[in-house]
Amino acid sequence: MTAQSRPQRTLDDAQTCPCGRGRAYGRCCGKLHNAGSAGLGTTPEDTMRARFSAYVLGDEAFLLATWHPRTRPDGVSFPDDVTWETLQVIDATGGSFDARGTVTFKARFRRNGAPLELHELSSFERLDGNWVYLEGADPDQS
Repeated sequence: MTAQSRPQRTLDDAQTCPCGRGRAYGRCCGKLHNAGSAGLGTTPEDTMRARFSAYVLGDEAFLLATWHPRTRPDGVSFPDDVTWETLQVIDATGGSFDARGTVTFKARFRRNGAPLELHELSSFERLDGNWVYLEGADPDQS
């Protein structure tokens, strides 16, 4: 299968959510994934965690819906040789009354079985009342 054609994974609502909060998927990111655009996160951290879970599950529609139109790609690929494993949120800013926020995180994954880590400072903006991902930067270069 190609990266674009890999089938989307599913989780039972009772399984542990991939986002790292330790909650059942149905009471965590599953609520956001299943709610469509009405269910986008109430904070940048909520949106970041749901986006990580969407990468784990191969949920392109959710990733695109939570990406700012100015920086959104035409599509998201899910390479067969990449497996997302864990998310560690280091810091987060932005809440209910803010227009901008950030999330600094480390996401661990495997590519061809080799352990790797993505360390990013993600910027989010509120758009039509919802938090959307704008762009990412290396926090060590910021």
